[in-house]
Amino acid sequence: MHEIDVIIFILYMLAMLLVGVYFHRRNRGTDDYYVGGRNMGSMHIALSVVATDVGGGFSIGLGGLGFSMGLSGSWMLFTGLLGAWLAAVFLVPYVREHKAFAHFQTFPQLFAHYYGARVALIAGFISLIGYIGFTSSQLLAGAKLASVSLEGINLNQALWLMGAVAVVYTVFGGLKAVIYTDTVQWIILLVGLILVAIPVAWTQLGGFEAMQTYLAPEMLSLTHIGWADLVSWAVTIIPIWFVGMTLYQRIYASRDAKTAKRAWFFAGLLEWPLMAFMGVVLGMLARVAAEQGLLGTVGDAESGLPMLLKTILPAGLMGLVLSSYFSAILSTADSCLMAASGNLSTDILPKLLKGKSEQFQLRISQVFTMSIGLLAIFLAGTMTEVLDLMLYSYAFMVSGLFVPLLAALYGKSRNSLAAAVAMVGGGLCTVSLQLAEQYKLIQKLPWELDANVFGLSLSALLFFTIKNVTHDVNTIKS
Repeated sequence: MHEIDVIIFILYMLAMLLVGVYFHRRNRGTDDYYVGGRNMGSMHIALSVVATDVGGGFSIGLGGLGFSMGLSGSWMLFTGLLGAWLAAVFLVPYVREHKAFAHFQTFPQLFAHYYGARVALIAGFISLIGYIGFTSSQLLAGAKLASVSLEGINLNQALWLMGAVAVVYTVFGGLKAVIYTDTVQWIILLVGLILVAIPVAWTQLGGFEAMQTYLAPEMLSLTHIGWADLVSWAVTIIPIWFVGMTLYQRIYASRDAKTAKRAWFFAGLLEWPLMAFMGVVLGMLARVAAEQGLLGTVGDAESGLPMLLKTILPAGLMGLVLSSYFSAILSTADSCLMAASGNLSTDILPKLLKGKSEQFQLRISQVFTMSIGLLAIFLAGTMTEVLDLMLYSYAFMVSGLFVPLLAALYGKSRNSLAAAVAMVGGGLCTVSLQLAEQYKLIQKLPWELDANVFGLSLSALLFFTIKNVTHDVNTIKS
């Protein structure tokens, strides 16, 4: 990597740190720190939402899907569009306009309202664990990119470099720093991909003619995908738009319900088709380069794209595109870190902050963010696949939280016992099946479906069975 690329990359990282310091001086309490003062506009919210959801995991992960399966990998983010639009219609107005939620900062506070404090505590732990895993997946994505792109740095060193930058500016700046940097980071990503990475790779590798020559015909088709993949993506990604703590923080941070709805509709379009096809096309171009012998040995599909960029981009442009991918990675890592910190301070250890001054609460919240960030870095060091770690985290949250949430928002009565058992049962079912597959205790799940399908099904079965045979009914109505 040329010296000018290193300078561009270092300047970008320093700029992100300065944003954190700037908002550190402007934050006055936990409302500023966790929900951005509740006065953010639709464009900032939209770009932050899509930057958070797509981010580095999907950016690197989409490249891996394009490398291994071609255009059909883009359908994964089509489920993101569906999730965003469904949430815009059925969730966002309800949450933002509900008077009881006016001062909420976290997602599990909804469970406290409908089911009570004990159920909210379980929801807080599930969300915390899921977002620690999700933060780890983003840091791992950044480490993979850095270790391939930067000479003389291994994966572990790159992981600590990425982690340090993401954790420090998030600890200092809070959600306002996250949202404003997300806006800048997403613009940098789009410019880097649309104006630099795709045109240069397309031109140097031979464009569509080279794809036809070096790729199997099915990789150029949108139908090269099984129904099991579609179902697994749908049941994992669509529900996350209803149970994602990062998304609730942005609903609360929006100026009003109309602002939030506009943001969600726009975010869906940015996910699919824009980001979906850019990601898989770059992955396909990396596969072409590998077939042409330009990349040498490609360790795994997700490494193909970083190796392509390192190989084809001239000095200066490499630094810009590298920064654009780091933008995507940091934009998700910081949001997930904020979500996990909010769960810990508001849902799990609220008594630690109760009755304390705003400044004390702010400082403790920053300590929580730092601690969770360090834990996420250690966890990332134990994993190898970005997309797997990200989808595991998604699935764990979805299988535990989705069914009780729908029952709370749209049911006529609420059953606290049913909610608690459904959360624990659904989450543990998914995790158990995932671990069984990972350690080869089972070869394949029935019909090759994702573990989350079975976790969600068990959660629904437990909830409605217990609800119908017990009288533990919470009388709070919506």
